[in-house]
Amino acid sequence: MEAATWQVQDAKQRLSELLRRAAAEGPQFVTKHGEEVAVVLDIADYRRLTGGGEAVDFKLVLSGEQHHPEYGEALADVLEEIAAERAEDLPRDVVEVSG
Repeated sequence: MEAATWQVQDAKQRLSELLRRAAAEGPQFVTKHGEEVAVVLDIADYRRLTGGGEAVDFKLVLSGEQHHPEYGEALADVLEEIAAERAEDLPRDVVEVSG
């Protein structure tokens, strides 16, 4: 199904219909002078595309204090592997370089 296109003036005058159609049919494109300037999405589509709409603090995700809905479990597994590998590394000699 092809997404509907609305001119700005029509979108303003028929906003309720635009919102209903976005929910029922998917993204609705808004044009101005024939150029796409906006798209109206159903809130569920928006949240799916943005990862739930929750702001993600990368540092907190890495520390395990914040769960990321898409990468949380996989990221935790990777971090555990890295920690295990680092624990097995032998200490390295520090070479002092004088200039």
